[in-house]
Amino acid sequence: MNQRSLKTLLVEDSPTDAQLFNHVFIRAATGDWKLVHVERLSEAIALCQTQSFDVALLDLRLPDSEGLDTVSQFNQAVPDVPIIILTVFDDEELAIQAMAQGAQDYLVKDQVTTQLLRRSIRYTIERSQILQQLRNSERATLEALDKEREINQLKSYFVSMVSHEFRNPLTVLQGICELLINFGNSLTTQKKELYSQQLKTTIKQMCQLLDEVIILAKADTNNFQLELTTLNLKVFCDELITSIQFSDDQNHSIVLNYQLPDDSLEMDDNLLRHILINLISNALKYSPSASEVRLEVSDFNGMVRFRISDRGIGIPESEQNRLFTAFNRCSNVGKIPGTGLGLAIVKRCVDLYKGEIQIESKVGIGTKVTVLLPIQQ
Repeated sequence: MNQRSLKTLLVEDSPTDAQLFNHVFIRAATGDWKLVHVERLSEAIALCQTQSFDVALLDLRLPDSEGLDTVSQFNQAVPDVPIIILTVFDDEELAIQAMAQGAQDYLVKDQVTTQLLRRSIRYTIERSQILQQLRNSERATLEALDKEREINQLKSYFVSMVSHEFRNPLTVLQGICELLINFGNSLTTQKKELYSQQLKTTIKQMCQLLDEVIILAKADTNNFQLELTTLNLKVFCDELITSIQFSDDQNHSIVLNYQLPDDSLEMDDNLLRHILINLISNALKYSPSASEVRLEVSDFNGMVRFRISDRGIGIPESEQNRLFTAFNRCSNVGKIPGTGLGLAIVKRCVDLYKGEIQIESKVGIGTKVTVLLPIQQ
């Protein structure tokens, strides 16, 4: 037996039997073997909470427990310690029932020899290790199945979302192209400019959706790195707001409150653009017309703090723990269109930046999203 170091717990209320097992245990030892003796089941369970044991020799009749219930209680409280039960009679049926309750082996007290004890300990530990490996394998298999089920569900959502989100703009593009091809010569300059602008807006929306899907995929496969450039953050925010305001057709007011002492910072403008566009667009999408959306940029403990606040429909409290799950949409969005990717992408971008994101929201009152990004050196 290769078990050179062994710590065994003996749970036996009879001093005579305990002394007998101690003598047999000493003779059976093949290395640094240690035996710890207690008389009650409660003492054994309490001791196992603070110390580590390789095996437990457990008498079925104790002052505070008796019979198979002793095995069941010990196994439930200390599932990682393999059990050898100690019985007075050689009862095979009882032994089978005890093993069904969690024991690995049994010994008849007046039949214990050094060889038998050594063999039982070895068998019990080996059997316990095999069972643990089987449990780990079963757990890993179940986790893999759950992951596969989740991936399949995400694929299904993705196909559904892409088919829906791309079909509409493609239909628009097709219609405008047919108009220009068939009636281009008869269209006024004003009409041509209008259709041209619609083409640009539709193509931009499709490109943005593709970019977001690509970012999501790269983030989930750890295939993304920060690309820092010197950025005038004030100008960046002004231009971003102007662009979003234009796409919003001036339906809302976007107010920038810039409080950073420095305008020039080292930042990844691509990730920052995805973060702010998604958050501001969400604020506009879920807010009533003519309402105000605020973007505050300030310093917070050496980090850049972006805070986007609105007076929109808010997020139900019971659903806030799922906000960063891809394809998740809240139950109160009604017919407001969306992919359920926005916040998932924001979370991935913030994580890539090693930043933090917090969301405070109340239904009917509004939402406040705070993003903290470290100032890169």
